[in-house]
Amino acid sequence: MTKSLDLPPKGGFSFDLCRRNDMLEKKGLKPPSYLKTGTTIVGLVFQDGIILGADTRATEGPIVADKNCEKIHYMAPNIYCCGAGTAADTEAVTDMVSSQLQLHRYHTGRESRVVTALTLLKRHLFNYQGHVSAALVLGGVDITGPHLHTIYPHGSTDTLPFATMGSGSLAAMSVFESKYKESLSRDEGIKIVVEAICAGIFNDLGSGSNVDVCVITKGHKEYLRNHLQPNPRTFVNPKGFTFSKKTVIESIIKSKIVECREQPQKHYSWIA
Repeated sequence: MTKSLDLPPKGGFSFDLCRRNDMLEKKGLKPPSYLKTGTTIVGLVFQDGIILGADTRATEGPIVADKNCEKIHYMAPNIYCCGAGTAADTEAVTDMVSSQLQLHRYHTGRESRVVTALTLLKRHLFNYQGHVSAALVLGGVDITGPHLHTIYPHGSTDTLPFATMGSGSLAAMSVFESKYKESLSRDEGIKIVVEAICAGIFNDLGSGSNVDVCVITKGHKEYLRNHLQPNPRTFVNPKGFTFSKKTVIESIIKSKIVECREQPQKHYSWIA
């Protein structure tokens, strides 16, 4: 009788847990669902460099959590990156790569290359197989000229003259497809980027509020925060009714937390 050899596992996909997952689902365990996110981010190449644009709405499901969120992240003095997806993931990934680029500049004394930032971002995202929910539009100008890239959560990338990402990307892409041309001037490029972001704001429920623009040229960058505010707040309380501080404080003091014992798990409800 020959003794079986302990061979290393073969590569490829493993479907060992499919039966288990099917059994758990039949027993009533709900599988994790994907979180719906909303954003419109864009970028284009113009004659002198790169223009990036983003809306400023951050959502938690159906709730607008932040009306003026910054989605254009600093990577290096000559490189910026727009983020769509989970805000914490986009912030953490761009900050991490930004610090690595800074260390590289300290060691070499040279300007950061856009392809370096691209490689660091795509390697990190590929390692997590899409579980880090960060869809990015990376743009910058280095010694080899302007560069614009898109990076998907699974780590795949594209290099394009114009790009859109996020839930409002289709509306924004329709503007680029119809109006983009080579060798745009700065003002023409900003106008198209703003129009593309506005298309996302007005046609996608997950996008909204204001338009941020970042213009990157050789040796210079210009961050136009709240460059356009297409949705100014116009509501005015006709009676001028306000809550007094005393009323608010009293309601908080009188409130109490009640434990519901009807369910096997503890559920807490807030009662004012």
